[in-house]
Amino acid sequence: MNTVSSALIEHEPTTAKREMVAAPSVSVTPMDMIDRALTSNATPETLERLLALQERWEASQARKAFDEAMAAAKAEIPVISKNRVVDFTSSKGRTHYRHEDLAEIARTVNPILSKHGLSYRFRTSSAPTEPVSVTCVVSHRLGYFEENSLVGPRDESGNKNSLQQVGSTLTYLQRMTLKAALGLAAAEDDDAKHAGDTADDGPITSEQAAAIRKLIEETETDIQRFCELMKVESVPDIAASQYERVIKSLEAKKRRVS
Repeated sequence: MNTVSSALIEHEPTTAKREMVAAPSVSVTPMDMIDRALTSNATPETLERLLALQERWEASQARKAFDEAMAAAKAEIPVISKNRVVDFTSSKGRTHYRHEDLAEIARTVNPILSKHGLSYRFRTSSAPTEPVSVTCVVSHRLGYFEENSLVGPRDESGNKNSLQQVGSTLTYLQRMTLKAALGLAAAEDDDAKHAGDTADDGPITSEQAAAIRKLIEETETDIQRFCELMKVESVPDIAASQYERVIKSLEAKKRRVS
């Protein structure tokens, strides 16, 4: 540093420091390093190492973009409506539950995923005499992807033929792997919970529902609040195993208000 420069800094220290602090910091990417190496006639070994570094850097950027897109998409995905009802009686008793089918999930999530550069596809396997396997692959437009796999036996319920057994299991596993891959919470009344329900665990009968409604009216109970406390959408959805407890509770309230 010459005498003139030293004098300027001594007389204007604030300005000099401000200029030093304000100097922009430029980040150098692996591609910048490759360009410089080509300009300086770097050895093939150096270029090979820089190309490998560039590939790792691009993979890291793609992973970050995927995570950001997934977080943004999940923040926008609403609660998925349960649009299907399963109700049948077998040797194990009555099975009754509601769930969202694959088409309803797709209708809800596809526009949101597309908006954030995400998509999904399924990879399936069903060799003879072997369980059915489904893998859901969720991908980002920059190339990063993640997989979620499930395996299950053929669905032999009802009078399905061999192809229908495979198709039923495929649909179920596609739905489950997609929900798992997207991190969607399992619905409270999902078939994973109620697949083995018996008649006692099914909903109350129409006569029992009428009896509960009558007590609700007589006790002037807020039916909406009542259903929220019971964690059901309506009175007929109350589990049969809860019927006696509900009746006793409402009858006790009736005695208190009368």
